[in-house]
Amino acid sequence: MTFAAIAKVGAIDPHRPHGEHEHPPSQNYGVAGEQEHEKKQKYTCPMHPEVISDHPGNCPKCGMKLVPVKQEKRRTSNAQHPTSNSEHVMHDANEMAMSHHDQGGHEMHMEMHSSVNIADPMNREGSGTSWLPDSGPMYGRMFMFGDDMLMLHGAIFPRYTNVSTQRGDDRIDAPNWIMGMYSHPLGDSTQLGARLMMSLDPLTEGGRGYPLLFQSGESWHDQPLHDRQHPHDLFDELSLSLSQKFDHDLSAYFYFGYPGEPALGPPTFMHRPSAMDDPDAPIGHHWQDSTHVTFGVATAGLAWKNIKIEGSIFTGREPDEDRYDFDRPRFDSFSGRVSWNPMQNLALQASFGYIKSPEALEPELKRHRTTASVIYNLPLGYD
Repeated sequence: MTFAAIAKVGAIDPHRPHGEHEHPPSQNYGVAGEQEHEKKQKYTCPMHPEVISDHPGNCPKCGMKLVPVKQEKRRTSNAQHPTSNSEHVMHDANEMAMSHHDQGGHEMHMEMHSSVNIADPMNREGSGTSWLPDSGPMYGRMFMFGDDMLMLHGAIFPRYTNVSTQRGDDRIDAPNWIMGMYSHPLGDSTQLGARLMMSLDPLTEGGRGYPLLFQSGESWHDQPLHDRQHPHDLFDELSLSLSQKFDHDLSAYFYFGYPGEPALGPPTFMHRPSAMDDPDAPIGHHWQDSTHVTFGVATAGLAWKNIKIEGSIFTGREPDEDRYDFDRPRFDSFSGRVSWNPMQNLALQASFGYIKSPEALEPELKRHRTTASVIYNLPLGYD
């Protein structure tokens, strides 16, 4: 029985002379057959790996440009060869990878990595080096330049605000931000990443920011702001990262931002699925996310499977009132964070930080901050 089963898949018969071993005529084995197959380039959508085409074009679901699928020769033993012409497509949500096996023994795949750590799926990438649930959405416009990836995304909220009390005002404004993420592979297990985040808040919101009752944080003309959300700087992140994958489960990375975000607290509100569509910042934004624009931060992290430990040194002072300049880096504060994604819909973190002199109006103030958060995401559909 065993011999018969092997014979059905074209196994080598040890009792036949060496020169008589041939592949079934239905299989295109040999150099000519492999070269003919390699010419059949496949194309897929970076955001919808289930979309596969024999020719370039645009994705029918999102309109994104289809990109070529990499092909790798699979290792096949002399004992077995596939006989089926069927094709299998597999989409792994944890790795955002698409694999395609064909009759010629090739494996075609494309993986979408985080720009910070080559071992992380793109959907896990939050602000700075923080993690989001793996099942969370990733909105943006992606461009592929060979193996290099560029993603652009952002938001703008044109609106009219009427706070008809002595603590507010009426105005037309448009809170906004735009971000670019770029990754360049340096081999199969090393990656260089870069990110740029900008906001035109200094132009659309002015120096005092927009009215938001009960909000507080930062200053304008040396007076503390209250009942207003301060504008964000023109440059909110300009960072580089280098990551290395040692094996399937273990990886490490270095991150430097000027400005950037240290390993402290959950992802900033505009990156969290629960708040990214809110035109107003949460009331606790300044206190929960106050270090998300830090002029000078260096972070090192080690990730094993779905657990990550990281530490940062950074500038404790918050951005000054000049929203167009680059503040002086000090590297006088530190933080540490443990992140864990136990399942695709959950992202947990706990962190601690020492922040020296965060407020310009209270230069002697020092803060010890301890945070813990749970982010849950439940996908209700994929289109």
